[in-house]
Amino acid sequence: MSHASQPAGTPPPKSSHGTRQNSGWAVGGVVFAGILMVCSGVLAILQGIAAIAEDDVYGRVGTYIYRINLTGWGWIHLIIGVCVLITGYGLLKNMSWARYAGIFFASLSLVAQFLFLPYLPIWAVIVIAIDVFIIWALAAYRPDDGRNFV
Repeated sequence: MSHASQPAGTPPPKSSHGTRQNSGWAVGGVVFAGILMVCSGVLAILQGIAAIAEDDVYGRVGTYIYRINLTGWGWIHLIIGVCVLITGYGLLKNMSWARYAGIFFASLSLVAQFLFLPYLPIWAVIVIAIDVFIIWALAAYRPDDGRNFV
């Protein structure tokens, strides 16, 4: 029975090994997530260095509940950026630990960008959207189907 003739709501067919196969979107999404993580990590490192080096790079925020001085935010972004960069490289090298670490660090980056919204609102929303895609791509991929993506 072909996949096209199955009723709506029927799960996709199982492979010969008894597990669902990854869609092309999931496999391509992991590669794209790895590339996004490398780029995002480099940009977070630069964002952190800018905040550490010169406190006047970012606009001042009046009263904000999650107020940390910009040097503190700089160190947070620098550390997260290094971790995201290393994890993105691990994803591109198909390392087993990188998928779970990627979900963790993308989630951490998402929270940090949410808290950084008053300083760079448009940039923070863009990075949050990228982090959501990374989390989806890494969570949807099943490494047990034998496909390598690098």
